[in-house]
Amino acid sequence: MGLIDEAAAIAPGLVALRRALHEIPEVGLDLPKTQAMVLDELSGLPLEITTGKELTSIVGVLRGDRPGPTVLLRGDMDALPVVEETGLEYASANGNMHACGHDLHTAGLVGAARLLSEHRGELHGNVVFMFQPGEEGLRGAGWMIEEGLLRATGEKPVAAYAVHVWSQAAKGLFLTRPGTMMAGSNQLHITVHGKGGHGSAPDTTVDPVPVVAELVLALQTYATRKVNVFDPVVITVTQLAAGVAINVIPNTAALGATVRTLSDASWNQLARELPVLAEGIASAYGCTVDVDFQRQYPVTVNDPASTAAAAGELGQMFGAARVLPLDNPLMGSEDFSLVLEQVPGTFIMLGARPDDVGEDGPSNHSSEVRFDDAVLGDQAAALAQLAVSKLLVAAVRTG
Repeated sequence: MGLIDEAAAIAPGLVALRRALHEIPEVGLDLPKTQAMVLDELSGLPLEITTGKELTSIVGVLRGDRPGPTVLLRGDMDALPVVEETGLEYASANGNMHACGHDLHTAGLVGAARLLSEHRGELHGNVVFMFQPGEEGLRGAGWMIEEGLLRATGEKPVAAYAVHVWSQAAKGLFLTRPGTMMAGSNQLHITVHGKGGHGSAPDTTVDPVPVVAELVLALQTYATRKVNVFDPVVITVTQLAAGVAINVIPNTAALGATVRTLSDASWNQLARELPVLAEGIASAYGCTVDVDFQRQYPVTVNDPASTAAAAGELGQMFGAARVLPLDNPLMGSEDFSLVLEQVPGTFIMLGARPDDVGEDGPSNHSSEVRFDDAVLGDQAAALAQLAVSKLLVAAVRTG
């Protein structure tokens, strides 16, 4: 029996776990219910388990019976502060939602742990199972690295893999690319300082509100006129704040934006030029500004050799038609990038669009998004096979 068949046999249990997790989504770095559920699922497996100190992470180490290096597999566990509107029987009712499919990632990684535990005697090395909170904006991977994730077996992993479900890709398709896979995520906050006063007499004030309005448009123009078209950026203003009373011109007005970049060069350009842009516009109105531009997650970069090998393995397992190259990077971001900065590896998307949803259906992070958990068996098998094959190749090279 191969890993695909073995995974199919445990898939009903993985689906049940995923749906139980879907009902109790937790946000951020503290996921006590999720952690307890995962620990219960891992109980009885031959794993060395440690939990996080500053976050409710779980690291499981499976030591193979044969000597060899270490491979890391990641599954993120946190949800989003989104009120679910799917109508599913197992929908969340606590005000949060697994709108990015992390419940599938968690269940899929549990499945990989079960499969690999059954094949412990054949493993040429060790596997680290990384169950991570705080992927959605809180650098959970960074916290886990600081707490020793990459030294869990006593040596740094030689490869790292993660599979992420995608609601708008056809069910069962694996999609990846070498090099830049996903954008870096950055945060821009601009506060404009003026001089408030009565709304009926703007000439006696220095109104910061029109400055913020102009900045919103200027940022869009900047992204299309000042940035190399072959190294694009996305600047999306998502927050505006000014005043409380309708008849009062406030002293300050502010905006917040998410900024996506595909290279260090573009990030350095933005860090240098956006403050100048904001200061120039504010100065024209007699205002001053505070500009805070922070890097959140770096660009997710797939190691070319690891990615070619992973695509080949998945093609042999599931057929070449189910493994497709992405022509361009995705402008979403991932904190698995923090792992891939230190360990060569591959981030892979897995299509999980339900059969009754069209290509223009809800995207990841939508309150209406649904994922087909029929992919869980293949997800678990894919993760397990990537670990097995990498360890075997490494053993052959060193043996």
